[in-house]
Amino acid sequence: MNHPELYRGKEVVVLGLARSGVAVAKLFHEHGALVTVNDKKDRSLCPEADELAALGISVLCGSHPDTLIHPNVALVVKNPGIPYTIQPVREAEQLGIEIVTEVEVANYICKAPIIGITGSNGKTTTTTWIGHMLEHAGLRPIIAGNIGRALCEAAAEATEANRMVVELSSFQLKGTVHFRPRIACLLNLCETHLDYHGTMEDYIASKEKLFANQQADDVAVLNWDDAECRRIAGTVKARLVRFSMKERLDQGVFMEPQLTSPGEPLTDAHHIVYRDHTGREIVILPAKQLGIPGKHNAENAMAAVAVALSAGADLDSVVRALREFRGVEHRLEFVLDRDGIVYYNNSKSTNSLATIKALESFAEPIVLIAGGQDRKSEFSDLLPYMERNVKAVVSLGETRHKFAELAEKAGISAVKTVDTGNSAADTLNEAVLAARSFAEPGDVVLLSPACASWDMFESYEIRGRMFKESVHKL
Repeated sequence: MNHPELYRGKEVVVLGLARSGVAVAKLFHEHGALVTVNDKKDRSLCPEADELAALGISVLCGSHPDTLIHPNVALVVKNPGIPYTIQPVREAEQLGIEIVTEVEVANYICKAPIIGITGSNGKTTTTTWIGHMLEHAGLRPIIAGNIGRALCEAAAEATEANRMVVELSSFQLKGTVHFRPRIACLLNLCETHLDYHGTMEDYIASKEKLFANQQADDVAVLNWDDAECRRIAGTVKARLVRFSMKERLDQGVFMEPQLTSPGEPLTDAHHIVYRDHTGREIVILPAKQLGIPGKHNAENAMAAVAVALSAGADLDSVVRALREFRGVEHRLEFVLDRDGIVYYNNSKSTNSLATIKALESFAEPIVLIAGGQDRKSEFSDLLPYMERNVKAVVSLGETRHKFAELAEKAGISAVKTVDTGNSAADTLNEAVLAARSFAEPGDVVLLSPACASWDMFESYEIRGRMFKESVHKL
């Protein structure tokens, strides 16, 4: 696409309201485009519609009209979550009309350097952590994208003095063409969102777009312990900064001493170390001093260190943020310690890798609550981690029987399958009660579903909050 100002007098269709759709529609309208916003939801469910209509923007709700897409449409800006299989998108593709997401639009108007963070797991924690580091360093970060404010709205207000820290999903990145972050970070890659992308190849290709337009004076931060990240590293043009839990790097951020086995825990001896391009080593801090627990959060911390130092943050600010940060809701969130049993909410765990990382975070016996929307995963990669210290499994959702069978394979005899015939709140409350019946003092009760929430809940946030409410009722 071109700069939004070049669409004056031209027809632009925005698919999907929500916060990003509203921001995009306003932006193109302000630049003189003829904007039509379309959302399949009934207008009564679209509170933003009246605001846009009052500005003179055409808003069509309740269906996708047959006349929505036609040869005179110059651009389609699609809400990232809308699949490419719906009628208006297919028609636009057939007519050769460019289809982008809000990220591509924001790229043209943002005066601040953009820092883009993506990955299958850890995006929100790492993005927020980077924001704290840059804030401490006085670099005036603005957090936007998949979290925080709509990216176009934030980008329109950003100045050269800011740093735009953007969490990016594969859905958002798939709809980019010229997007160029000055610092791009890929945390990890695992099988997820195949119901949207269709294949793992399309999912990975969407993530790779983060680096597609970077140049030699940009920075690419990659997880050196992830095989797919290593492969991508060979294709990037930007300066490479690596991070690793398992390897002592000649340049980048690493754990010292290295972790040599999947089940090896962090100890008091482990330190996060940064080695710059001259070979100078700086011990950042002991891993046990991080503000949030877990090896996966140590990995997120190393990525955040690499990004923040590359963005110009000073070491003292980085270390301060590493110690003070207490995490993000629904990401290995401490809920309650009752009767010697500790409860954690990890509702954001929507794939097996996220659950593996949560299981690795505890040496204590775990009562695991898992299950949710069935995206055709078999979860076999969870088996060795469940064998290690999961003492009981409570399963729910569409995949409940898969988790019950997995528990049996792991030799776990304490298993409860919760029927989804009840309301979502009642089902989750029943699951918490079952977990409590299995737990003993010294155990951890962990909600880490390894699945999306949409079979029972509107979002993982609602699932997590219902879990916390049930726990507090015990």
